[in-house]
Amino acid sequence: MPAYHHGNLRTALLDAAERSLRQHGAEQLSLRELAREAGVSHAAPRRHFPDRQALLDALAEAGFARLDTELRAALDAAGEEFAPRMHTVAAAYLRFATEDAALLALMFAGKHRDGAERLVEAAAAPFGLLDGLIRQGQAEGVLEPGDSQRTGIVMFATLQGIAALVNGNLVAPELLDGIVATAVDQFIRGSRRR
Repeated sequence: MPAYHHGNLRTALLDAAERSLRQHGAEQLSLRELAREAGVSHAAPRRHFPDRQALLDALAEAGFARLDTELRAALDAAGEEFAPRMHTVAAAYLRFATEDAALLALMFAGKHRDGAERLVEAAAAPFGLLDGLIRQGQAEGVLEPGDSQRTGIVMFATLQGIAALVNGNLVAPELLDGIVATAVDQFIRGSRRR
């Protein structure tokens, strides 16, 4: 096992925790086991994470930051027109939600806990991006004007439902691209100004 110097121990622990989360779920995550994997004393992780919940919160916070980065990259690559941007962001979100299902579950579970203000703040960036995209569609007359958050919840619920079907092995992952395209097209048609 490689020994990590103090400067990158936090990063090494988070990387190991994310691998463990993918393989075994949040219930099996142990600071002691992560310390062993990182080649440090069992007390060393406590300098960065006072307890297991602090580690889980840090993982969730890093997950929201990565989701935000991936959604922004998708938007940047999609150009300026609303429909292609919506398709690209939906596909990027579903890629994250199906490739990192355990992390996504941890992210959402953690932000609703008392004292999780940092997670709520971290979640604001990617969800603010989605809200901005809905507002763009409304401003361009592609979507019905109104409460952008309510409209966004409908799109988000659709994406979460698709992710649940794929993650639950009810829909084959190779069908994901076509399903996303259909879902976004139907969302835009159903939300179009009449």
